[in-house]
Amino acid sequence: MPVALTEDDLYRLFLTKYGAPETTGWSPRRRLRFGYYQPSDHYEAIVEKFVTSGTKWVDVGGGRAIFPDNEKLSQELAQRCAKFVAVDPSANVHEHPYAHERHQLLFEEFETEDRFDLATLRMVAEHVVNPDVLLAKLAHLMTPGGTVIIYTINKLSPVPIITYLTPFSMHFRMKKLIWGGGEEKDTFPVAYKMNTRRKLLRQFSRHGFLETDFFYLDDLSVFSNFKLLNYGELVLWKCLNSVGIPYPENNLLGIYRSTSEE
Repeated sequence: MPVALTEDDLYRLFLTKYGAPETTGWSPRRRLRFGYYQPSDHYEAIVEKFVTSGTKWVDVGGGRAIFPDNEKLSQELAQRCAKFVAVDPSANVHEHPYAHERHQLLFEEFETEDRFDLATLRMVAEHVVNPDVLLAKLAHLMTPGGTVIIYTINKLSPVPIITYLTPFSMHFRMKKLIWGGGEEKDTFPVAYKMNTRRKLLRQFSRHGFLETDFFYLDDLSVFSNFKLLNYGELVLWKCLNSVGIPYPENNLLGIYRSTSEE
């Protein structure tokens, strides 16, 4: 079933994440005024809909955080679900404050007796070198009817194209210049082998998953730290949106259901 994500869902998430509009910073307040919600806001609101008291949930490659910019919802969902397991090859995973279990290894190497109702991959698919191995492991570990939510970069957008053509040694400096935050240990090489809708659909279908929903999420983060340029970006987005022209920079969010009957 497609996910019914409403304006009320996004506004409620805004209040949880940023607080009341009159007390939050200029950037969230401005985005709200334009009616624009970030891709991560959509992702967090959708994940919330899939987490219940009985959910067994594995987060693949999420490092130290469920939602890096939404501590409150991260804690709430980790406490709400039956089990939350974080799997990541980086030592960052040991810093995860809410995981019930932490495993430092590639997901492809993860062995467990558990089967999961929900798997999330937040900004990790762009780093996957062998999608078929990863998806075979997911297919093995998901319950029948289990859901995989993948949130990743669209490799056909301008910034990912530039990133792909730039030496990896420059990636952290570029990220810091544009977004102004993060740590170098959280920057990893990109492969872009799962980063179009067509590729995701073909790869997931091969491993017994059905696409139940898909979103292109407009990404206006390039100038998010520069007030004047950010305003221009939002105006451009609003104008393009009003005439039905897609914004050129976007992220992908796909939802896939396991069709296995095992």
